[in-house]
Amino acid sequence: MEDQKEALRKIITTLAVKNEEIQSFIYSLKQMLLNVEANSAKVQEDLEAEFQSLFSLLEELKEGMLMKIKQDRASRTYELQNQLAACTRALESSEELLETANQTLLATDSKDFPQCAGCLHLLPCSVTMAPAFRLSLKAKVSDNMSHLMVDFAQERRMLQALTFLPVPSAPVIDLTESLVADNCVTLVWRMPDEDNKIDHFVLEYRRTNFEGPPRLKEDQPWMVIEGIRQTEYTLTGLKFDMKYMNFRVKACNKAVSGEFSEPVTLETPAFMFRLDASTSHQNLRVDDLSVEWDAMGGKVQDIKAREKDGKGRTASPVNSPARGTPSPKRMPSGRGGRDRFTAESYTVLGDTLIDGGEHYWEVRYEPDSKAFGVGVAYRSLGRFEQLGKTAASWCLHVNNWLQVSFTAKHANKAKMLDAPVPDCLGVHCDFHQGLLSFYNGRTKQLLHTFKAKFTQPLLPAFTVWCGSFHVTTGLQVPSSVRCLQKRGSATSSSNTSLT
Repeated sequence: MEDQKEALRKIITTLAVKNEEIQSFIYSLKQMLLNVEANSAKVQEDLEAEFQSLFSLLEELKEGMLMKIKQDRASRTYELQNQLAACTRALESSEELLETANQTLLATDSKDFPQCAGCLHLLPCSVTMAPAFRLSLKAKVSDNMSHLMVDFAQERRMLQALTFLPVPSAPVIDLTESLVADNCVTLVWRMPDEDNKIDHFVLEYRRTNFEGPPRLKEDQPWMVIEGIRQTEYTLTGLKFDMKYMNFRVKACNKAVSGEFSEPVTLETPAFMFRLDASTSHQNLRVDDLSVEWDAMGGKVQDIKAREKDGKGRTASPVNSPARGTPSPKRMPSGRGGRDRFTAESYTVLGDTLIDGGEHYWEVRYEPDSKAFGVGVAYRSLGRFEQLGKTAASWCLHVNNWLQVSFTAKHANKAKMLDAPVPDCLGVHCDFHQGLLSFYNGRTKQLLHTFKAKFTQPLLPAFTVWCGSFHVTTGLQVPSSVRCLQKRGSATSSSNTSLT
């Protein structure tokens, strides 16, 4: 019976997943229908605007060329009319001289001819000075207007060849060349066909907790990176606070962009946790991943607790709004109000258990803090116990009170560390290898390594007195840390007396 029920549960789960996929696809189809309407209306509007712009340009060119013809015609008409008027006047003057000469030649009166002949010596001068002899008998301008003719054969062929712009093909993301490491993602892609008109690429990515193809309905928005000139891009300084990342890329030419590539999902493994405010000492004010010393914290909380008790309400920190959202490995709310660290154990724990694998996180503390510690602890660490003073915890401790010290502590034993105290500490825990290493968070210099056999799941642990600190999670184990561990640097730097 139980086997049949289990089989039925699997069938129900499979059907539910398939139903979700179909619903997602239906949503996709509906969205595509809306996009087809909107996009077709837009491209139609753009096409009409382009043709209207072309018509306007042709009209402007036509008006300009017609104006040129009119101006050339007016100029030539003016020149020819002036030349015609000058020729007319010259002809009239020449005809008068010709008439005078003829009349003189026909004179028969012997008395009159000598008188007329006396004036004949002036006639050659009058003739050569006449306008007709000073006039150019060549037209100043031509009546040929062929220089203003046009031949639009080439332009007509170009217009006839007008068509829709070529759209770049969708790139193909190469998963074998892509890499996720050191909180960076290098994405590599290629074009299926050679295209020398591609101007740039656009990359989009988003975080998700779902494996497989990206879902259409996702809480996280797509982040956009434009203007990529090469066929690869590296995203740096990422915080992997979700399990996966979706990626897609498209090619663009000078005018249009192509379709997105098939989206891919890359796993982004990293250690994510929050601070469990229900474990914190009353003098520690927890705000997400930040902690600040509050000298009045205990007194204020006692007053609030009494007020709540007076109203018949519980003062258990389980109901505190500062509690983090549980994750698959996060501790259930097993600590009651009296399990909160107290006395001189100014401690707060993380909310996610470490029971295998490698994990890394960093913490920056205020250098003026009088005391600060970071490490790991078993969940069973007593509420009065300080980090490093029992066999249930390991830590690096910085003391700025009275006498400055930088020590590695475990089981109430301490080792002075001969290294500058960094303001950022990195913690690397390899559970199965039994290695707990501390690094300078900025230079990745190894500071100390504990070698132990962990018998219980661990929790990140922190302590601070008269100061503050901030934890950074969602980090992968840095490559430099892995290299140090492989070379055995961790072993050579360990102190077996503290194991």
